Formats: sequence, structure tokens, C-alpha cells
Amino acid sequence: MKTETQPTAELAQLCQLLEPMTIAMLTTFDTHGALVSQPMVPLEMDETGALWFFTDLRSEKVEHLQVLNLAFGDVPHSTYVSISGHGEIHTDAARIERLWTPMARPWFPDGVESTHLGLLKVVPHEAEYWDAPHSRMVRMFAMAASAVAGKPLALGEHAVLTDLSEPARYPQPV
Repeated sequence: MKTETQPTAELAQLCQLLEPMTIAMLTTFDTHGALVSQPMVPLEMDETGALWFFTDLRSEKVEHLQVLNLAFGDVPHSTYVSISGHGEIHTDAARIERLWTPMARPWFPDGVESTHLGLLKVVPHEAEYWDAPHSRMVRMFAMAASAVAGKPLALGEHAVLTDLSEPARYPQPV
């Protein structure tokens, strides 16, 4: 994922957490109000903290972007990030060309000329993360100690980042 310099400390921290992560699960509501998820490959975190993905403009998800969630996981390092926000569809040919990668060709065989290729811009409103950067053995010891103590002990860092964009105004789910 390409990254730009972020305007706030919280976005810079979020960028640092996401940089090594190559897949996100995007969750939206479908037309019946059910939650649906699909894997997405992040292409860029721009200078405003927005995350960019390629998307098929015919996909049902493009109609349900008012409220969404991105979930990232770096299992080997025990780092997990959940981002709530909203999405926007863009068709800027210059940005599509700049972000193009041959890895997208199976979904868009005509490359940047694919008629249904668009960009999904995810604007984060809030992010929550869990980061346990210690070795697997240290994490297992901490979990065992937590079980004995009956409360979490030394399991890493957990925080909610709220200074990401304008205040969230979510519609109520159906």
C-alpha cells in the first residue's frame, strides 16, 4: 500500500499500523439490512487519511457505502485494526492509472481501460486497534497470566482513534 504523510498524530499512527497489512475485510449492509463482507486490497492511504481500493462499479456494495467497516489483521505480529467510516466512488482516470497494479488484472482484464473499474475511497471516522508486538511466547505467557489473574495483563496496546475526520453522522441501520 502506498502511503502519504498524514496531517494528524492519530492518522500517522493508523498509517503505521496499516502499512504492513495487505488485505482488509470490507463490511457493508446489503439491500435487506444484513451485514456482508468481502476481502479488498488497499492501494493507498492518501494525505487526508482516506484509504483507496479498486472496485467493480457493478458491485452491489457501491450502493451501500453510507456506513462501512474495514477490518485488518496482521496475525504474525498480533496487530488488528477496525475502521468505521463511509465510502465514496470515484472514476478519476489519472488516479486509477497511478494506482494500477498488474495484481488487479484477474478482476479487470482490460487493465486501466476496464469499463467497470472504479475506485472506492473509504473516509475513516473512527479506528480501534489492538497491538501485541511481543513474541508469540511472551503473548502466550501473558494470556496464561491473565487467565490466572482473571483480568487482562500485559496483552499489548488497545486504543480508539477518533481524530480521523469530521464527526460521523451514521444513518440508522434498517
